[in-house]
Amino acid sequence: MFALGLVFFFFSCKQQSKVNEKERFIDSLMAEMTVEEKIGQMTLLTSGWSQTGPTMSENYQELIRQGKCGNVFNALTVEYNRKLQKMAVEETRLGIPLLFGYDVIHGFKTIFPIPLAESCSWNPDLMKKSAMLASMEAAASGVNWTFNPMVDITRDPRWGRIAESPGEDPYLGSIIARAKVKGHQGEDLSDPLTLAACVKHMAAYGDPRAGRDYNTVDMSERKLKSVYLPPYKAAVDAGAASVMTSFNELFGVPASGSKYLLTDILRDQWNFDGMVVSDYTSIQEMIPHGYARNEKHSGELALKAGVDMDMQGETYLNHLEQSLEEGKVTEDQINQAVRKILGMKYDLGLFEDPYRYLDEEREEKLVHSDSLMQHALRSAKESVVLLKNDAYQGSKLLPLAKDLSSIALIGPLADNQTDMLGTWHASGTDSLVTTVKAGLQNEFPDTRISYARGCGFTGDDKSGFQEAVAAARQSDVIVMAVGENYQQSGEAASRADLGLPGVQLDLVKELFATGKPVVVLVMAGRPLAIPWIDKNVPAILNTWHLGTRAGDAIADILSGETNPSGKLTATFPRDVGQVPIFYSVKNTGRPFDKDNKYTSKYLDMPNEPLYPFGYGLSYTTFEYSDMKLNKQEIGFNDSLTIKVKVRNSGKYQGEEIVQLYTRDMVGSVTRPVKELKGFKKILLEPGQQKLVEFTISADDLRFYDAKMNYTAEAGKFKAFVGTSSSNVMEAGFELMKE
Repeated sequence: MFALGLVFFFFSCKQQSKVNEKERFIDSLMAEMTVEEKIGQMTLLTSGWSQTGPTMSENYQELIRQGKCGNVFNALTVEYNRKLQKMAVEETRLGIPLLFGYDVIHGFKTIFPIPLAESCSWNPDLMKKSAMLASMEAAASGVNWTFNPMVDITRDPRWGRIAESPGEDPYLGSIIARAKVKGHQGEDLSDPLTLAACVKHMAAYGDPRAGRDYNTVDMSERKLKSVYLPPYKAAVDAGAASVMTSFNELFGVPASGSKYLLTDILRDQWNFDGMVVSDYTSIQEMIPHGYARNEKHSGELALKAGVDMDMQGETYLNHLEQSLEEGKVTEDQINQAVRKILGMKYDLGLFEDPYRYLDEEREEKLVHSDSLMQHALRSAKESVVLLKNDAYQGSKLLPLAKDLSSIALIGPLADNQTDMLGTWHASGTDSLVTTVKAGLQNEFPDTRISYARGCGFTGDDKSGFQEAVAAARQSDVIVMAVGENYQQSGEAASRADLGLPGVQLDLVKELFATGKPVVVLVMAGRPLAIPWIDKNVPAILNTWHLGTRAGDAIADILSGETNPSGKLTATFPRDVGQVPIFYSVKNTGRPFDKDNKYTSKYLDMPNEPLYPFGYGLSYTTFEYSDMKLNKQEIGFNDSLTIKVKVRNSGKYQGEEIVQLYTRDMVGSVTRPVKELKGFKKILLEPGQQKLVEFTISADDLRFYDAKMNYTAEAGKFKAFVGTSSSNVMEAGFELMKE
């Protein structure tokens, strides 16, 4: 015990020594810096990179040489970034290295499934590895900072950026946030194969009015703290190096000017010691918000709120020195911001070696490496959700028989590389993407594949229908690849209509009318409202936008080589009129009763969604039985064990995601009808049974009470275990007073 304590003592001393060394270095450097140079470190500008190469004005390069721009984003490749780093290190007075940022959201050049898709794997280790591999590939190309993870909870599929989100649930979203931060940053930020993470967007960006991007956000403090803040907090607790502000206002204040968010909560309550960067031009956007009088005023508001670095707006660059001279800001406020920025550069090892991320041999070796390509396939397969698989002529339509003589492959996403990459696909190499057509040809080499595009994503052109119908009539089965292109979801891509865009639904109906069996692959960046397809088509796979290995993954699942195991992390509405829609609703004083008009319901459709949170089928079947609680009463210092037997009652090996929910029956404020509290992903052979066990305590039952204290309250609860949020077994227990 003494030896163990001695080791801990020396480790603590070593860590403290590192902290002291870092502080001494930054103090020494800042003592040499002019105000102009400090503001330069607070400035982040884009290189203007495009697919044809980087473009940068001479003025921009001169700003780097003058020490007026200390950070660059969208600058890529070792060769190019070395050129820029050399300007900063060798041509400026103090030689402070540049920080290179980039949106590495779900891959860099090798693209994994969009985040919403990958969240459907319910596999934090998988998502951690995705972040790690994406960071490795980007870091090898000269990047050292990623604007990820995006952890905004959202319950409105009209909002295009749901594609980047972890879905609708704060518990699952928090687990994903932690996994991604750890994946990006690894154990040591100075490792040149890691990236500094940037958690975004602080805060509540995922709840815009009317689902329209950049729109205002209006909610209670209770809702903010209960639903939207937990994933940011989880990411900060995981050690995220930086945080990005959001575009929206909250409580009447734009986020980039919100001291409540960026200082009171982030710094004071959560003890965040990293760097805060604005989103793209969001500081000066406080002017059209009606919160700042002019650009100079907006910069003053942002600095006082806690924004350390200005992305792209040049507000600090152009006005902050004047604000200092006028006494509107203090040099201490500037120094605090600069200290955070220099600290992140120090942690990345850039002062020790400014070129540590700039190695051509490493870039050549790691980009598109086998490990990335293999992981892209694995992640894609785990992200697919089987929505429906009814019998056709006596047996399930999926998986498809390997001895099919012919398949008609129809749709605008059937032989399409670029759109497989999805939104925010960074520098994804679309020429390496496996299309659905190529995947089927590889998986069914003896089957004739007849392809027809059928229609596009927009407009009312049906001229391709005839060719598609002809191909269908000559085939054993129809596989349709329909949905959104990559520009129809993501940032600035909100949609008021959640149906299939263009005339794609008409195409599905035409092909269904042929009488041939139809499999629909729904590929999109959001939940779509597809009630007609659900009612009529026997087999539906939601395949999202799966990235570089999309076609291979889809073909593996269609053939049965892989059994789909994904479960939805965002509820699918029947119609846009149900939005926002999510599982953890609160009950009403007049809950639904079909025999009583004066209860909460629609006249023209059910209350229930098309597909609920946690839903997803398999080629096999799972039976739940014998749910048991080890006790009926627990105290505030006790734990409760919940057990359930899960049996694979079908013919295929399969993975099942067993989900645990609770309900607080009566509280000092009303409580949701269900809240996710745990999940386990298990693999079962046909006929195999496993006993799945969960443990919860009073800590898992806490919420913000009537006085906004985060606590648990004594009373009766229900525990639910099942295959989705709507298909569960239940048992009651009571939390006893202390």
